[in-house]
Amino acid sequence: MDLLRILRPGHWVKNVFVFAALVFSRRLGEPLAESLPALGLTLGAFFCFCLASSAVYILNDVLDRRTDSVHPQRRNRPIAAGRVIISTALAVAAGCAVLALIGSFLLSKTLAAIILTYILLMVLYSIGLKHVMILDCAIIALGFCLRAVAGAVVINVYISPWLVICTFALTLFLAFSKRRGEIAQLQENSEAFRKTLGEYTPELLAHMLDVSSMLAVVCFLLYAMDSETAKRVGTNHLVYTTPVVLYCIFRFSALTQKGMYSDPVKLIFQDRPFQIGLALWAVLCVGIIYF
Repeated sequence: MDLLRILRPGHWVKNVFVFAALVFSRRLGEPLAESLPALGLTLGAFFCFCLASSAVYILNDVLDRRTDSVHPQRRNRPIAAGRVIISTALAVAAGCAVLALIGSFLLSKTLAAIILTYILLMVLYSIGLKHVMILDCAIIALGFCLRAVAGAVVINVYISPWLVICTFALTLFLAFSKRRGEIAQLQENSEAFRKTLGEYTPELLAHMLDVSSMLAVVCFLLYAMDSETAKRVGTNHLVYTTPVVLYCIFRFSALTQKGMYSDPVKLIFQDRPFQIGLALWAVLCVGIIYF
C-alpha cells in the first residue's frame, strides 16, 4: 500500500491537460474509425505522463523527506515517515521513468521527447530550481504546458498557441495558489518547510494571484473569440462559458487565501461547489463544440 501511495495516484488528475487537444480539436466528433484511435493514443499519453509524474513525485519526496517532517500532512507520507526506504523508492522512480519513456516512444517519438523533457525539467526543479522564487511556479506551469502539447502531438493535430498560453496562465495561477495556501496553513513554519516561502509574502502572492487569474481569464476570452478558433471549433460561443470560468477561479482563489486548502488537488476532490462549477464548464464546452 505504501508503494502505491508514493506514486501519488490522486495527483494523476493533473494529467487531464493531455485531453485538451483531443476535445478542442473536435476529434471525438469524427467517425469511430478515426475517433477511437485518437482516444486510445491520448489515453496512452495520459498514462505515460502518470508514470513520469510519479517518478518525479518520488524523487521530490526523497529529497524533501526532512522538510516534509514539519508539514502537518506531508509528515505522514511513506518516505518522510520512513515506511519506505530510500533505495526502494528510487528504484520505483527509475522503473516508472523507464516505462514512461518506453511507452511514449512506442506511441510517438515526439511524445517520448516531450516526456523526457518533462522529466529532466522536473528533476532540475526538484534538485534546485524550486528554491528560486517565481521561477519555481513558472516551471510547474511549463510542466502543464508540456502535457497539453503532448496531447496535440500524439494525435497529430495543430498545436494552438492559445492552448499553450491558456494552460500556462491557468497553471501559474494554481501554482501561486498552492504557495499562498502553504503560507496560510504553516504560518511561522512555512520557511522551514519550503525556502521560497520565506521570500513570498501573503500580500505579494495575493497580487500574483490577481494578475495570473485575470491573465488566465483574458487568454481564455481571446481564445474563445479568435477567428481561428471559430474556424477550427466551428463556433465562438465558448465565450459564453466565461461566467462559470470566473466563478471557478474566484472560488479557488478565495478558499486558498483563507488557508482552507494548501493543495489544489485536495480542493478539486473535496470542494463540492467548485466540482459543480468545473463539471458545468466541461459540459458546456463539450455541448458547444460538438452539438
